[in-house]
Amino acid sequence: MEREIKKKYSNGEMTILWQPGKCIHAAACVRALPKVFNPKIRPWIKMENSETKAIKDAVAQCPSGALSYSMDAASNEEAAALETKVEVLENGPLLVYGTLEVTDKDGNKETKNKTTAFCRCGSSQNKPYCDGAHIDTKFNG
Repeated sequence: MEREIKKKYSNGEMTILWQPGKCIHAAACVRALPKVFNPKIRPWIKMENSETKAIKDAVAQCPSGALSYSMDAASNEEAAALETKVEVLENGPLLVYGTLEVTDKDGNKETKNKTTAFCRCGSSQNKPYCDGAHIDTKFNG
């Protein structure tokens, strides 16, 4: 079984968790806050370049759930209280915002918080989740 890579970045108030294997490179974080998220430099997340609220807002825009956060000083009660919403991205994944329990084909359950991107094109190698394959297959939907 391949070990999932997870990287953490903290500013003392909050910690961002980045899971590169989930990233579909939509660049929503880069567009939202380029002074914090810059994939051309290392480390690519510079939390000292903005305030916590702006970083939280940028992370919330991540369509794949590759970026998430927790508050360092207290438990993140925000995730438990998120309203569930569904959005269809043109030519892309189905985004579900909120806390959900996903059961895979083998009956394994996983709790997802914030944003989860589900495959609509059928080409993902990480079903039911989107892995960005819709870009290569030029999915239209």
